[in-house]
Amino acid sequence: MGMSLRPEDKPVHLTQGIEESNIDEKYYEPPLMQVIPAACNACEHNVYEVSNQCKGCVAHPCKEVCPVGAIRMENGFSVIDKSVCIKCGKCKAHCPYDAISHKRRPCADACGANAIVSDELGRAKIDEKKCVSCGMCMVNCPFGAIADKSQIFQLIRAMRSNRKIIAAIAPAFVGQFGAGAGPDKIKAALIKLGFAEVYEVAMGADMGAMTEAEHYVEEVVTGKTPFLLTSCCPSWALLSKKHFPETIDKISNALTPMVATARMIKKEHPDASVVFIGPCAAKKLEAMRKSVRSDVDFVITFEELDAMFAAKNIVVAEMETGVPVDDATGAGRGYAVAGGVAKAIEDCIHEYYPGTEVNIEHAEGLDECRKILMLAKAGKKNGCLIEGMGCPGGCVAGAGTNIPVNKAAMEVRKFVGSTSRPIPDKDVVKDYHP
Repeated sequence: MGMSLRPEDKPVHLTQGIEESNIDEKYYEPPLMQVIPAACNACEHNVYEVSNQCKGCVAHPCKEVCPVGAIRMENGFSVIDKSVCIKCGKCKAHCPYDAISHKRRPCADACGANAIVSDELGRAKIDEKKCVSCGMCMVNCPFGAIADKSQIFQLIRAMRSNRKIIAAIAPAFVGQFGAGAGPDKIKAALIKLGFAEVYEVAMGADMGAMTEAEHYVEEVVTGKTPFLLTSCCPSWALLSKKHFPETIDKISNALTPMVATARMIKKEHPDASVVFIGPCAAKKLEAMRKSVRSDVDFVITFEELDAMFAAKNIVVAEMETGVPVDDATGAGRGYAVAGGVAKAIEDCIHEYYPGTEVNIEHAEGLDECRKILMLAKAGKKNGCLIEGMGCPGGCVAGAGTNIPVNKAAMEVRKFVGSTSRPIPDKDVVKDYHP
């Protein structure tokens, strides 16, 4: 919630640490993603086990195919010796009754960065050297034993101090706050909550698409660099930096939509603080970077914003509509779904550099992202613009969202389709280089 962490082994007063936590600079106490040890069920990971569905086949094919002799027959049924088993899965594949289960730890299964390990008690533990803070482990834990950390306490205190705080809301916001809660009503609800103004982060996405289109034409098409990686997803960029350091210089140096929008806001309102509201846990990590810290003051998710609406008894669908939401193009708004970033960049290339051939690749989910980075590293993706999204489905599948991915993607596409604002003139991009 933005407060200091409490020890498990001794009582601590509820209000201890409030004043020390009442500072904007306290994004969270690292690490961002953390397993709550007392809540972890210590699920078994990558274990093959014979269930009570075993029929005791006379041919016992599971035993016959095991390459290390880990299966024996006891009382007419198969038993796997886990100390010998090499987890190849052949027994499961050959069991005619599907009586052998493959137990997998849900958090580890969801982690495309292979960052989930076990502590000395068999509980899940996150390896910070590998973690890219996508939050998929948190979303997939059936026990709620993994949590990210928040700035909601600091933001609420700042709003109550009557400071001028402006909301920058990510493109995935449409549909996130219930049926009937359209973009204009969400904007009205944010104003009622206490924000001075509301800006679409899709504005920054428009600028990012323009910049990355220029980078692709000037760097990849000319052969100066073999391929270009998009920069907007922090988990994708962190995966590249941590696991494939050879590709770091191929990441576009365009400002992310969050940072670009925050800089535009601060240019117009130098006395204001900016809160980024989005679907992504990893944006909290991005906002801690020294180069970003002065631009983005707070980061909260749609889930956290929904809690703030509930606390103030604000029902978004019941809001009266006011000023319409009309800050961005459909290209920028499309950043919220997988493939939308590459499409926006491709549209800009066709608009600004007619006749230029564009080779698009995109990956969603860290497993696919790892594969495409391996191929790029091996020289198999030369000449490509590669879009990476850490969450399967894109930003609409982020750890801080409120509705199912397919429904969110549909809402975004409808919003994009209703947009009339054209792609900005090419000259606008000159003011956007970091």
